[in-house]
Amino acid sequence: MTSQTAAEGRISPLPPSLPPRGLSRVQAAAYIGVSASLFDQMVADGRMPKPTRISSRTIWDRRKVDAAFSALSADDLNPWDEE
Repeated sequence: MTSQTAAEGRISPLPPSLPPRGLSRVQAAAYIGVSASLFDQMVADGRMPKPTRISSRTIWDRRKVDAAFSALSADDLNPWDEE
């Protein structure tokens, strides 16, 4: 079974249970729950990894994004997001 990716508006050949390894800027931002502009700031200040270029594509490695997110301290979290 195939699934459609909302961000790209096309059918994905990957099963829904297999997340892509490479994420676009918008996907990477959504993956960690922030806006694309905040994600850009986090890349610029080193809290998130820099992307990899593959031909004309700019892609973030999901595993590196995971590691960077795990490394964020509690001070980096927004207190308004806590319940």
